[in-house]
Amino acid sequence: MHSQPSAGSIVWARAAIVITVLAWFTYMITTIVRMVIEGPTESFIFHVQTWVYGLTVTALTFSALMYLMARYGALVRFKEHRRVERALIDQHFAESDADVTVLIPSYDEEPEVVRYTLWSAALQEFPSVRVVLLIDDKDTNLTGEALDRLNQTRGLLGDIQTQLEAPLTQATEAMRVFQESTPETTGPEDARRAAEAYAAAAAWLDEFAANEPVNDHMAEFFAEQVLLGLSNDLRLTRLALHAAYEQGGSPDRERLEQLYRRLVWIFSADMRSFERKKYASLSQEPNKAMNLNSYISLMGGRYHVSNETGVQLLEPIREGSEEEPDLVVPDSRYLLTLDADSQLLRDYCVRLVYLLEQPENERVAVTQTPYSSFRGAPTRIERIAGATTDLQHIQHQGLTYFNATFWVGANAVIRKAALADIAVTETVGGFEITTYVQDRTVIEDTESSVDLGAHGWSLENYPERLSYSATPPDFGSLIVQRRRWANGGLLIMPKLLEMIRVRKHTPARVRLSEKMLRTNYMSSLAWASFGLIFLLFFPFDSRLLSPLVVAAALPYFISQALDLRASGHRLSDIFRIYGFNLVLLPVNLAGVLKSLQQGVTGEKIPFARTPKVTGRTASPAIYVILPFVIIAFSVITAYRDFMLGNWGNFIFAAFNAVMATWAAVSYIGVRAAIVDAVLGIVGWLYVAPKPPKQKRKNLVDPDAEVNWQAILYHGDRRLRRDLARSSDRRRRLGGVRKEVSAVAALGTPVVVREGVAPGATETIVLDPEAAHDVGEVISRSLATQKRKGTGEAGSEG
Repeated sequence: MHSQPSAGSIVWARAAIVITVLAWFTYMITTIVRMVIEGPTESFIFHVQTWVYGLTVTALTFSALMYLMARYGALVRFKEHRRVERALIDQHFAESDADVTVLIPSYDEEPEVVRYTLWSAALQEFPSVRVVLLIDDKDTNLTGEALDRLNQTRGLLGDIQTQLEAPLTQATEAMRVFQESTPETTGPEDARRAAEAYAAAAAWLDEFAANEPVNDHMAEFFAEQVLLGLSNDLRLTRLALHAAYEQGGSPDRERLEQLYRRLVWIFSADMRSFERKKYASLSQEPNKAMNLNSYISLMGGRYHVSNETGVQLLEPIREGSEEEPDLVVPDSRYLLTLDADSQLLRDYCVRLVYLLEQPENERVAVTQTPYSSFRGAPTRIERIAGATTDLQHIQHQGLTYFNATFWVGANAVIRKAALADIAVTETVGGFEITTYVQDRTVIEDTESSVDLGAHGWSLENYPERLSYSATPPDFGSLIVQRRRWANGGLLIMPKLLEMIRVRKHTPARVRLSEKMLRTNYMSSLAWASFGLIFLLFFPFDSRLLSPLVVAAALPYFISQALDLRASGHRLSDIFRIYGFNLVLLPVNLAGVLKSLQQGVTGEKIPFARTPKVTGRTASPAIYVILPFVIIAFSVITAYRDFMLGNWGNFIFAAFNAVMATWAAVSYIGVRAAIVDAVLGIVGWLYVAPKPPKQKRKNLVDPDAEVNWQAILYHGDRRLRRDLARSSDRRRRLGGVRKEVSAVAALGTPVVVREGVAPGATETIVLDPEAAHDVGEVISRSLATQKRKGTGEAGSEG
């Protein structure tokens, strides 16, 4: 749980907002407006500078103000939050038939990382948990380590299910003995037996944790927080039950049954996997959204797998049919989407589903705990990226206070009925493809948040830290992640405007605070990136600088530093984050430009998954060169302003140069930057020689049986090539002409003779020249028939 904020923290949160607004307003009046009024005495260039600088300061101040607003909302929520007592949760789910399907999309992941995620989901204290690993790798053309990694990932589910059998059997037997032998009025012996059952379960978890190899911070978190955290919770319950026994008391029978049932819940997860790319009837789009959509669209159905056409197809079995299904996909009231590098604490499911099942939350579609970072990261960049993640956790918690929650894709509990409301079905290649989570942009969770809002649903962040996720371990993988985050927000803005319009005259109308926070969340990277570019590279007139600009920004940096310390980081990390953002400026700008590219061309930007495999991820050359360009330009600017006596500009440029230099050396590394830059430039200049053109193999095996089902199903699959290649058409047309000419040379019309049985032969006497022409045309067909035994060779003649 979050520590409860003090009254002083709340006061500072409010004061920071007031100071920022007053400082910005005073600056605009005393500097920008004054410069405009003095227009006749200044040049046109200066006027342009004034307006651009004023707009830039306004945009950056607005983003800072939105953070301060969200932070205030988060602190209020932390102060007002009261955790639901465990007994109330157990009582609620004793009477509930709720079930959860955990969907874990996986693509080219490290098996050990996926294993932690699967275990954290399997050990959830929930009545019915079904864990489905959605494997998106295709084993076609995979070799070596990649194929081994895929096979290891596939084998994880069976291993976990096997390991769970022993504690599940133990818990089930304890439950059976209780139900058969415990009277309505319980006594101390009943409490003692329950305590022993809890002690046995905790001992199994302790042994599991003791034998778990701890090689990195994720493994340490899994052993200490997931396994031992659950064990300690069970031991606490065991302590209470044993104390009841020693004091001659016992919980009543209903409460004891709830406690036994809890043990069964912990170890009774159903583990399975699904690979959508095995089936041609499902979407093959290479992104996480369609991986999820493919499985969700199958839920609640029974299917026959058809292999007759050369590809696997899923054919739904009609309701009431007695046909034995090849695949059954159970339905579920709730879905839990979980990234393959995330871990959940033990009571994630029960607390979030309990929230959804309260009467006042019947229109809440998604609830989540925005993920936090694993502690103890081994690299500087992973630790500072984790610090920014923890700041985002606080920001997201505050968005809920203003009803501006966004779905964060790493983890969330989703009401399936809400997804059905926003589902879109289209026909692709003759197959119906249903899309629940939109994949138009690479930030599919953000777009789905707006879709749900437009349909009258709300989202809510649960104000605790119950989920943790990995952060990129090197600059290369960080580029992939942050460029994806910066891409798509601008494209969703029209949907936000439509949501505002739809809800305008309803009780759920979008208030000003929600509009501002949502707009900032989706678009701030665009104006912040361009704004920083202007401030760094454009030589603004020193008269536009003012201490009021610093005063407007100072509350933002002070508040972030306080939030870092509250999250377990250092106050000084605020300077590291500043430099971190400077070296990421080209990455963010590239993501924004990709959004503009998609908006202009209409072409979907490919989904780039964040690499999570061991070893360093190489960075594109441009992203390691541009940070050093920023450093060099800042140094030149600082020197020039020093010589001109522009002390405000000098301090700003020198500070940027120092912070960016420290960040580039610490997070990119000089050696790694040189290697990646050289490899990138060489790769751009080098053109691989074309391999010699090999003779094209015949696509049809003359010795294979004709797959008539595939021919009738697929039809003519050569149409595009037939239309594109005139040489093929001429060659085939020439053969047909030769065949027709040969038949015409017989001088006898071709007729179908009645009374000739199928398969029977009939001798036709031809003159030698005509017989030679016909034999030339049909010889290969007859030879094929002989080899296959599908017809007679014809008469000799």
